[in-house]
Amino acid sequence: MNTQTLNQDNFDTTIASSPTPVLVDFWSEGCGPCRMLSPVLEELAAEQSGKAVIAKVNIGDSPELAVRFGITAVPTLIVFKNGQLVRTLRGVQSKRELLASLAAAT
Repeated sequence: MNTQTLNQDNFDTTIASSPTPVLVDFWSEGCGPCRMLSPVLEELAAEQSGKAVIAKVNIGDSPELAVRFGITAVPTLIVFKNGQLVRTLRGVQSKRELLASLAAAT
């Protein structure tokens, strides 16, 4: 597993300290589209190692983060650069779209 798991305790530190863009997948248990997206994110994490951080937040475990970022549907993916939110994507995304979003943040 190459994706990082983020929660209330490590979210801000991870986002702020990353020298590369961070793609965060907000997901939940029992979400079919989230399960469909998971292998794509794992593949992306392996390919982008050193170039980007691919992370996941289970909104059931970290509801505070879901509220903070206005997550009303899952999956929602947010790209951060230098600790700042730069792009939000909702729903299942293609690997190409995710790569383009990361490239736009570099």
